Amino acid sequence: MTQPLPALLCFGEALTDMIIQSDDRWLSRPGGAPWNVARILAGWGLPAAFAGSISRDCFGDALLAASAEAGLDLRYLQQVDAAPLLAMVYSTQQPRYFFVGDNSADLHFDAANLPQDWRQAARWALFGGISLARQPLAGHLLAQARQLKAAGTRIAYDPNFRVVMDAGYDGMLREMVMLADVIKVSDEDLVGLFRHDDQAAALATLRQWNPQAWLLYTQGAAGAQLWIGEHVWQLAPPPVAVVDTVGAGDASMAGLLASLWQTPQAVPMRHLATAVASGCAACGVAGAAIPPWSTVVSLLTGLVPQVQQLR
Repeated sequence: MTQPLPALLCFGEALTDMIIQSDDRWLSRPGGAPWNVARILAGWGLPAAFAGSISRDCFGDALLAASAEAGLDLRYLQQVDAAPLLAMVYSTQQPRYFFVGDNSADLHFDAANLPQDWRQAARWALFGGISLARQPLAGHLLAQARQLKAAGTRIAYDPNFRVVMDAGYDGMLREMVMLADVIKVSDEDLVGLFRHDDQAAALATLRQWNPQAWLLYTQGAAGAQLWIGEHVWQLAPPPVAVVDTVGAGDASMAGLLASLWQTPQAVPMRHLATAVASGCAACGVAGAAIPPWSTVVSLLTGLVPQVQQLR
């Protein structure tokens, strides 16, 4: 029997983080924000796939193995004969990094090679990460987002700011915000994307560009807000034993998508609580591991009553 096509798709980059260690060794870890969101969703047993392209070498093989281990639908993952995309993290105390991959595998993704009828099966499609700042991939993904939106697929957008998103990214930012049904943005994203420190003004600009979109605004240890029209709900995170915060933002995005998929009729405070609980659960495991769904559910019990509606 043919496996049903997944309904939750994440488009963008899968890459390898090369992280400097205290003894000057380099540690490689599979990564990439859209890939990580897809991996978390699949790890929770949801029908998810990462649609992107990876290299045919040791780095690509590691990404392929991690994707299979998480339960991702591998029909959407393309391996090509091109160099790997690497993120060289040369400082971890104050994160500093640069990307290596002028003509790397991620740029060779081709939606024409996806399974037949994949668009008809798609219910949610996430776009974001540095893929939307790297041509020709960025233009190709924008075209896919437009087509999916026109066909009725709901669009999620997480810019996940990185240093490659300079003024040349401004047009992409605005168009993706206008296409999106759900936007997730952090306080650090706002400062980087708008190149000033007035986060309130930056947030207002996003909402002005698309007043109908749901907007999840994460603020690290201060918690998160969910904006729907003129209404806003706020939730502070519970005390958790933090191992590290790697992947917490991706887990928050995954939590919101999982909530919208599993319980679409739930009240907004429930969706917000699931996003916050997912981010907190990710802080309790090392690296960008898949946070246990059981932990998310247990955190939810105490979080939902604590959500505050500000207006």
